[in-house]
Amino acid sequence: MVTAVAVLTLLGLALGLLLGYADKVFAVEENPIVKEVESMLPGTHCGQCGFPGCSGAAEAMVAGDAEVTCCPPGGRALAQALAEKLGVEADLSGMSSEPMLAKIEESLCTGCCRCYRVCPTDAIMGANKQIHVVFADACTGCGKCVDACPEDCIAMQPEQESLDNWHWPKPAAA
Repeated sequence: MVTAVAVLTLLGLALGLLLGYADKVFAVEENPIVKEVESMLPGTHCGQCGFPGCSGAAEAMVAGDAEVTCCPPGGRALAQALAEKLGVEADLSGMSSEPMLAKIEESLCTGCCRCYRVCPTDAIMGANKQIHVVFADACTGCGKCVDACPEDCIAMQPEQESLDNWHWPKPAAA
């Protein structure tokens, strides 16, 4: 019994050392700025930027192949933060100043569940042939639900002002 425990302990140590050595030898060097930019992105992989996911968009932004304004769910605040991080100019003229969220018109909703299936963040809740609801905290404003809805009962609207998102207005310059 003691022999078996000793053999398994030595085997575990040997394999652990071998894996640690292999990790050092076969390590893939990555650009740390790409990881930082990717961590700033929403991470919903909605595809609105034209890339298959947020990691592809981050690589393109760092390489200069994509604008920092290419992420609609991130909005103006993300574009400004990315521009500062990457040291580039950002044209924010076409972006809305406030985040857009999906809103379902209950009187038109038939409960087809098409919006529910395409939402990348599971922000839409409902059942088949029942009225659906959007959770504002989970909605990133990607707009996939608007395209999927056959009843045209979903619209993108600015986020309602609440105590959580209200800010003092900037004073007018004299």
